[in-house]
Amino acid sequence: MRQPIIAGNWKMYKTAAEAVEFVRDLKPLAGGAKHCEIVICPPYTSLEVLAPELAGTGISLGAQNMYWEAEGAYTGEVSPGMLLAAGCKYVILGHSERREYFGESDETVNRKLKAALTNGLVPIFCVGEKLAEREAGTTTQVVRRQVTGGLAGIAPADAARMVIAYEPVWAIGTGRTASSEDAEEVISFIRGVVEELFGPETAAEVRIQYGGSVKPGNAPELMGMPNIDGALVGGASLDPVSFAQIVNYQA
Repeated sequence: MRQPIIAGNWKMYKTAAEAVEFVRDLKPLAGGAKHCEIVICPPYTSLEVLAPELAGTGISLGAQNMYWEAEGAYTGEVSPGMLLAAGCKYVILGHSERREYFGESDETVNRKLKAALTNGLVPIFCVGEKLAEREAGTTTQVVRRQVTGGLAGIAPADAARMVIAYEPVWAIGTGRTASSEDAEEVISFIRGVVEELFGPETAAEVRIQYGGSVKPGNAPELMGMPNIDGALVGGASLDPVSFAQIVNYQA
């Protein structure tokens, strides 16, 4: 039985002080949730201050990106070891904003996934199509390319322990949400691609989230789909009450 995982991606919001205030507000609202795993992914500047705040709460800490090298002359980058030392368990990789604004490709995402897994981090591996691609009917081709490219050369056991997040780009921050049926259809397709690559056992184990304007009002229906194993939440994760409502969708 796959345990659902709900992760909040704060993007470039909240100072360290604001992050601490958020977590202190969230803990009594959602810290005791047992039906799902909770992850908070703040900016790098808040990781080390949040680690002690989250200790013992059952809420895990994640980063929003990392570089694949262990160290070196890579100005502005952060290594897997640095994330581990800061208290991270998870790291978001391949987010559409990284792909669009910073030129990340399936190849570079693959290198990051391998580095994260080698260092004991759990990747939240993002895939999803743009609006033009959806309207052109190429959603499955785009998603297949991203999944196969990102997972190239990864062992089945490593693939089984990562999280895949299906985030249709046209639904991120737009207020538009894929219907639960549409999300289920694509996520079921992704699970099928994983089965082709690694076999049925791995496909049955890997957790696949939906992301894209997830809110308290649509979370229960999305989470009720058989192949949707959680949510990667953007804007609604910036408010502790809203995020707690999503976390407690079935509590």
